[in-house]
Amino acid sequence: MKKDIEEKEDVIKFVNTFYKKVETDPIIGYIFTDIAKVNWQYHLPKMYDFWESILFGKALFKGNPMEVHFKLNQKQSLGLEEFNRWKELFFETIDELFEGELATEVKKKAGSIADLMHFKIHSSAHTQIKVKPIE
Repeated sequence: MKKDIEEKEDVIKFVNTFYKKVETDPIIGYIFTDIAKVNWQYHLPKMYDFWESILFGKALFKGNPMEVHFKLNQKQSLGLEEFNRWKELFFETIDELFEGELATEVKKKAGSIADLMHFKIHSSAHTQIKVKPIE
C-alpha cells in the first residue's frame, strides 16, 4: 500500500518525478524545453512552493502562473491536447507514487487549475486583456 502525500518531501518527490516525464514527453516536452526553455533549477523550487501552498495552505508561492501561460500561448498555442496531456502525466505520477485523501485532492486541484487555465487562455474575455508581448 502506498502512503498519502504528507510533507514537503512528498511534494518534491512528485514534482521532480512529474517534470522528468514532462521534459521527455513527445506531446508536450518540446513546449517546456524548446519553446519556454524552462530553467529547471529555477522552475522546480517554484513548483514545490506552489503545490505546498495548494496542499498545505502555506503562503509560499510567489508568482502569476496565468500571466506566464498567456505569454507562452503567444509563442505556442496551448490547446486542449496539451492541457489534457499535462493532466494525464500529472495524474499518472500521483497514482504511481501515492494514494489517499491528499493524493486525490491534488489531482482534483491540478485538473481544475489546468481546465481553468485552458478556459482563460481561450475565452473571448481574454482577448480584451492586454498582455505585454514576449521579448
